[in-house]
Parts: sequence; C-alpha cells; structure tokens
Amino acid sequence: MKEEIRDTATRLFLELGFKSVTMDDLADAMGISKKTIYTHFDNKTELIEACTVGLFYKISQGIDLICERSNNPIEELYEIKRFVMLHLNNEKASPDFQLKKYYPQIYTKLHQLQYDLMKDCVLTNLNRGIEMGIFRPNLDAGFVSRIYFSGVTSIKDENLFPRTKFPAAKLMDSYLEYHLRGIVTPEGRKILNNIIESNKELQSNYE
Repeated sequence: MKEEIRDTATRLFLELGFKSVTMDDLADAMGISKKTIYTHFDNKTELIEACTVGLFYKISQGIDLICERSNNPIEELYEIKRFVMLHLNNEKASPDFQLKKYYPQIYTKLHQLQYDLMKDCVLTNLNRGIEMGIFRPNLDAGFVSRIYFSGVTSIKDENLFPRTKFPAAKLMDSYLEYHLRGIVTPEGRKILNNIIESNKELQSNYE
C-alpha cells in the first residue's frame, strides 16, 4: 500500500503541483481514508520527499540504461531528454520550481542528488565525444559539465522562463542545441543537424 500511495501521489503532484494536491485529494483519488495514508507517511512533507527521491532514482536508473546502450554522445543527450520529460509529464507543474519555493529543504537534497548524477553522466558523455572526434578536443570537460548543469537548473526557473512562453520540452530542445553547438566539431555538427531535422519531421507528423 505504501508504494501505491507514493506512486499515485507522484502522478498527482506532477500533474497538478505539490502545493495544489492535498491529502484529501490523494485519499479521494485512491478511494481510501486519510488515516490509511498517515499510517505510512506522517505528513505531506514526508510524502513529497518520498515521491521526489523515488522518482529521482527511477529516472537515474533509466538514464544509466540509456548510457550503457548508446553509441553516440549527441544522440544520447536527446534520448535522455526524451526519457526524463516523459517521466516528468513534460513538467506540466514545474516540480523543481515548486519544490524550491515551497519545500526548500527537499529541493536542496534533490538538487545535490541531481548534480552528482549529472556531473558523472555529462563528464562521461563529453569524454566519449572527444575520443570520437565529434566534440572539440580542447574542451575543459569539468568546466563544461558544470556549466551544463547550471543551465539545466536555470531554465527550470519560471521567473526567467515562464511556461506560457517557453514550454518545457521545447525549452530543453533549445538548450540542448545551444549546449551542443558550442562544443561540436564539424563532424559532430553534421550529426546534430541530422537529429534536429529528424525531430522537426517527427513533430510535423504529429501536428
């Protein structure tokens, strides 16, 4: 039951926002009493932490699998982006922004977990790209990996990038292109351009 509560709460939080969903809403959605929820979670803050950390580890496991099977560092970044956005419901409720505003302690913990994961993932991605000749050989991988994480964090700030003007999926695509165009070699640029054109064709097919 505890996992069912956590999974349902995670879905509701991503769809409606951490602040909007009450324990009554969760109980109604599951057809159970609040007392049952409080048997497993002492309060809403504890439930939110369980949801966010659980989702983080679920996403990190998926990212590990993508990195294991990927042959191309540029394609890998786009695949990770699609996977993350799928599990965050395209960030309809901007979970990071809400956590920072309403639950700063949980945000700080999650931010550190995200940094540790992304730092290693991006460093490996960069070094593989350099070895393959699709990323510039003179890159300072440590610097670029930190700049990349800083940018990914910043674009989630709704004060800077309001969702009405910058939908999450499109914003992440723009940032990925911005990041990659600064580090690719001419050979890497060809791969990047092909991916961008392919994504445009897929999008037009859905419209």
